[in-house]
Parts: sequence; C-alpha cells; structure tokens
Amino acid sequence: MDEARRTLKAADGSTISYSVFDGEGPAVVILHGLAGSSLEFVPTAHALAPRKVILVDQRGHGFSTRRPSNVTRAAFVKDVASVINIESNGPIDLVGHSMGAHTAMLVAALHPQLVRRLVLLEGNEGGGSEAEHAALGEYFRSWQVPFVSREDARAALGDGALARAWVADLELREDGLYPRFDADVMVRTIREVAVRRWSEWESVAAPTLVIYADGGMFSEEQKSEFVRRGASVTRADLTSGSHDAHLDAFEQWSSALRDFLAVSL
Repeated sequence: MDEARRTLKAADGSTISYSVFDGEGPAVVILHGLAGSSLEFVPTAHALAPRKVILVDQRGHGFSTRRPSNVTRAAFVKDVASVINIESNGPIDLVGHSMGAHTAMLVAALHPQLVRRLVLLEGNEGGGSEAEHAALGEYFRSWQVPFVSREDARAALGDGALARAWVADLELREDGLYPRFDADVMVRTIREVAVRRWSEWESVAAPTLVIYADGGMFSEEQKSEFVRRGASVTRADLTSGSHDAHLDAFEQWSSALRDFLAVSL
C-alpha cells in the first residue's frame, strides 16, 4: 500500500496531520486514543488492504500541532469532518479507539451524512473523575524526558503493548527523545471527553460495531448499558486483550474489524 502524509490547517491555526494509504473505497478513517498517534494503527491499515485507509493524528497528538489552543470536542469533530470532506467523495467507515471512539461517535452523531458504518473500540459516552484526570497528568509529567535512547525509554516505561507504542513514537530532537504529546494538553483534552454524551450516542443511526476487550477499562454494567442505548449496535468481545486491544489482541481486533466492514449495507 502506498502511504502519503498530508496536512490541513484548522480554523484556530492548528495543523492536523494524517496519513493516507491508497486503495479502494469507501475509505476507512481511523482515530487513535488519548496520548496515542496514528502510528499505532499502521498494522491495522495494512490488514484492511485493499481498502483506502486514512489515519488521523488528532490535535495535540502525533505530527499534528502539539499544543493547540482549542481542545473542545467540537474542534476534534470539525478536524475529522474536514479530513473526510477533503479525502472522500462520499460516506466513509469511521473507526475509533478510546478517546478516538468518543470523537468518532460524535462525528457520526453530528455529521451523519459522512459516516456509513461506525466501529468503536473500548469507547463509551464519556466519563471519568477529576482525580483520575489529575493522576493521568501526574503520570505523564513524571516521565524523565528527554530519554537518552529508546532503550532508556523502554526501561522507564515498561514493556507493555502501549509502552512499546509510546517508545516507537518518540520524537528525536538534538538533546534526546520526547513524547509526541504534552501532559497538560492531555489533561485538558480528557476533561472534555469526560462530559457524558448520551443524547449524541442515542442519535447515531449508522450501523455500529462496539468492541470490548476482557481486560479493558469498562465494567460489564457499563458495556451493557452503552450497547443497549445505541440505535443499531452489534457487540464483539475480545479475549486476552487490554484497553489497547488493537495492540495486544491484534488478530482478533483486525478480524472483527474486517468482518464488520465487509458486510454489505
């Protein structure tokens, strides 16, 4: 698959970077989670060949503007809608993980003409406490950056699937390696995601696949309520996967995704 990195300029001056893997339409647009980047989903893009796949670095992440002034949900949604309008002549299949699932859900609710099918991996209507948000910020600020090497980063961050993705995505500067996100921006962003969006979720008309992992972050009660309140929802459960099941349960994830996207509407 041929890959091309492209950018667009948002209304607030932020640059939104995304990668396009050429292929057949309709395109599949994939949105990563908080403190992640499009790099995590390159294997997924290859697994979806021969489909056209677009991987978006959401604002504040990856190669997009690191410290955007606007981190509202509306800004994230507008960025994704702009990418879709630029890169597709018709509705696309929209996929999101965690925070990206929340973004994808809002895009489907607010721009139903753009979304043909929707896939949400480890996502929900929103939520989380201020204490959790503060702890997340403290964790990211605790990283002793710059890291001298990727080996140094691995020793500090661990060898889990998400840690390996963070290490692979570190930005090399003259004085060492840095994460491609800012801790304070992550906290501001997750506070916006915490606002529950039940009315938007209940308004989504696109056929939707909701995927959870048995080692993910949601209780069975949360999963069941979210699925029950959706309009046209199929649920899939992955075994031996974490909240980042696209990384540590990849074969199950990619199989469920391909099967759902292959079904004719």
